[in-house]
Amino acid sequence: MQQEWLAERFEEERRHLFGVAYRMLGSTSEAEDAVQDAWLRLSRSDTDEIDNIGGWLTTVVARVSLNMLRSRKTRGELSLDAEPLGSRLPDPTVVLDDGTTQDPAERAMLADSVSIALLVVLDQLSPDERLAFVLHDLFAVPFDEIATMLDRSSDSTRQLASRARRRVRGRSAEGSGPDREVTTQREVVDAFFAAAQDGDLDRLIGALHPDVVLHADLGSGITTYRGAAKVAGNAVMYAHADRVTHSALVNGSAGVAITFHGKLYSVMAFTVVDGRITEIEAYAAPAQVAKLAASLGLESAHGQA
Repeated sequence: MQQEWLAERFEEERRHLFGVAYRMLGSTSEAEDAVQDAWLRLSRSDTDEIDNIGGWLTTVVARVSLNMLRSRKTRGELSLDAEPLGSRLPDPTVVLDDGTTQDPAERAMLADSVSIALLVVLDQLSPDERLAFVLHDLFAVPFDEIATMLDRSSDSTRQLASRARRRVRGRSAEGSGPDREVTTQREVVDAFFAAAQDGDLDRLIGALHPDVVLHADLGSGITTYRGAAKVAGNAVMYAHADRVTHSALVNGSAGVAITFHGKLYSVMAFTVVDGRITEIEAYAAPAQVAKLAASLGLESAHGQA
């Protein structure tokens, strides 16, 4: 009975725990591993000594994620330099937005998921900065609790979060924040692809912010294109007759899944600010596309990972 009760309590916290781990790691598989690790630790613990199971689990997931990040940095998988971003883009959560997917839980998770653009910025932070920012700014965990996880003083932890906050704001688009309404985003994204299909560079450039950034992950590192003219010039490749663009929700925002002869070729995420595209993430790495294809019930155009 005790294990059944623990399992029920854990399931109540699972979505929150995944959210913490995903924002820390930017990887769905690693986030799931961190959550599973938390369950194993909980199932082996004396729960009579745990006053707040939700808080205890959050601490465990945060610490596990921090260790994963530190190990990743030690192996050199991600660079702290702004250019290049690193060897990978954060894993997206993708749902085809064509009316065929009606899972309320899945759509609820997408609705409150963090944007890909923010995950890209978070990847530029040190592990300790990322933990301080994610837990305090995104989940309202007190600095005293975060300081204990990091073995630092509260003042030092507060400074970490402040430094991370400045870096996040410094990488954000100038002006107002991203457009939140998916309908508004979709109109802009659809206009972008319609112009690409017609090969109309003027209309393409009109859909883009002058300082738009495109990050393309082809599997051998990230290639970055900057400026409306450069990004528009690369967009005409999506006009191929055998490539079909499907509306999708990518981390809760308007995006697309592109198929080639019915198989998933790539996924694209968009950030839209004041009616223009400011940032694009293009996923075409074979291993990542294969994983996304499996989650969507499709075959991958790149073969299996």
